[in-house]
Amino acid sequence: MTSVTSLTDLVHQRLANALSATLPEADADPLLRRSDRADFQANGILALAKKAKANPRELATQVVAQVVAGDVIKDIEVSGPGFLNITISDRAITETLAARYADDTARLGVPLAEHPGTTVIDYAQPNVAKEMHVGHLRSAVIGDAVVQLLEFTGESVVRRHHIGDWGTQFGMLIQYLDEHPGELDHKSADGAEISGEEAMSNLDRLYKAARKLFDSDEEFKTRARRRVVDLQAGDPQTLAAWQKFVDESKIYFFSVFEKLDMEIRDADIVGESGYNDMLDETCRLLEESGVAEISDGALCVFFDDIKGPDGNRVPLIVRKSDGGYGYAATDLSAIRDRVFNLKATSLLYVVDVRQSLHFKMVFETARRAGWLNDDVTAYQLAFGTILGKDGKPFKTREGVSVKLEDLLDEAVQRATAVVRDKAEKVGLTEQEIVDNGRYVGIGAVKYADLSTSAVRDYKFDLDQMVSLNGDTSVYLQYAYARIQSILRKAGEARPVAHPELELAPAERALGLHLDQFSEVVAEAAKEYAPHKLTAYLYQLASTLTTFYDQCHVLSPDNAPEVVENRLFLVDLTARTLHRGMALLGIRTPEKL
Repeated sequence: MTSVTSLTDLVHQRLANALSATLPEADADPLLRRSDRADFQANGILALAKKAKANPRELATQVVAQVVAGDVIKDIEVSGPGFLNITISDRAITETLAARYADDTARLGVPLAEHPGTTVIDYAQPNVAKEMHVGHLRSAVIGDAVVQLLEFTGESVVRRHHIGDWGTQFGMLIQYLDEHPGELDHKSADGAEISGEEAMSNLDRLYKAARKLFDSDEEFKTRARRRVVDLQAGDPQTLAAWQKFVDESKIYFFSVFEKLDMEIRDADIVGESGYNDMLDETCRLLEESGVAEISDGALCVFFDDIKGPDGNRVPLIVRKSDGGYGYAATDLSAIRDRVFNLKATSLLYVVDVRQSLHFKMVFETARRAGWLNDDVTAYQLAFGTILGKDGKPFKTREGVSVKLEDLLDEAVQRATAVVRDKAEKVGLTEQEIVDNGRYVGIGAVKYADLSTSAVRDYKFDLDQMVSLNGDTSVYLQYAYARIQSILRKAGEARPVAHPELELAPAERALGLHLDQFSEVVAEAAKEYAPHKLTAYLYQLASTLTTFYDQCHVLSPDNAPEVVENRLFLVDLTARTLHRGMALLGIRTPEKL
């Protein structure tokens, strides 16, 4: 793998050299950016002129005189009060892209981060004995994309799925099942063992029945709480029943994540129960250091800036007055484990925005305890709500959350219908129709989520998601498949870069956009912002469409070198689409 210097870096270096030659003592940052008026615009001279008490336009003219033009910079001119408009040579565009094309196709010349660290990312957190619903979608999809981006840029990533597998609800569930043993079916009507979605549906039904009894029967509530004590004490029979729930739930989780085309590894699932042995020590450390204090029998951490409606400070309760541990104790123990055992430099939590106050308090507590500092940081990648077409939280007509597997199945069905409609035209086999329907349907769901800034709510509209038009994954998948069709039709012509050729405007636009891939990937990874990559890829597909309209690739009127150069441009576009979509967890079919 070789690191390919982008056009941005090449131009930046030449301008920085010219600035240093003009103002040797200055901080020579040209503040370079892409521009509609030229290929690039440099805005840094205005600030430099102010510091040097110089006329900005005169200073800009002096800088231009120092710029070495020809190989990379074709033209540079002073604009307005001292901006620099820069046009890149066609040769530089083609040669830079050719270097990307010659690199490992898995990386396309994208460099690794200079100072990678270790990030522990907490995402995809379903609950044991409960069916996954639409609310679990965003944490899984966003988290998986961020994992791919971070790993691609060289970060060491530790995945953690903090499943809900401990607490009062399990005492309630185990006690209910003991008292109603016939209510949990292990076999279907034909006598076969059931697992996966059907088993989880039974567990979910059982949980709801247990909860109803728990809320209405004080004697059962007492027995259930006694069972929680047995669970926490390690009673073998109670632990065995709990482990059965966990194992059955994991089978179901894996089946749903497989539908989502996501890899979830068993070793990465460390639920609430995984930190039980640390809870007592976490509380002791917080109390001994003075970070936490006893208030009304509970161990609490107070914050001057967090108050309730009555004006009193709202505490983070680490240990309840009855001696039980809350979510805070588990989350703080997880931080200790991730910092001191996993050696994390960054902790990332992909969690609903509605839990922002909780994590603000947990992170601040960990900072006061010295577990987080300038070298070890924690960040909540908060995400918004999935809405229905009516703009309200997405639910069924009965007002309950939509099951995640039902939603995914419907997306695949809709997408398969779209694929089947086009199948005859492109010669798809029945197996290809089935496979592509899955790739398009799941890709549509993921892309709709990832194309929105995580913190924003978004409307779930399957009709729009599987549309061939607009900002959808299908549009990008179709762009990729269309290129593959052209490459298959190319015959003996092969993609070859020809730096000596003059580029048409649409070729230049496509080339300049392709050159931005490294910058966008680095920015999306650094900011945990997959939506910046989706925006880039959509613009790439749109720029490709303009290119098709204005530059026929396989036209018999084209000289052989023009055909080869255009095949090179579209093939690099296809590779970039393929790599970019893979970083989002979306597949790109060869035919569509």
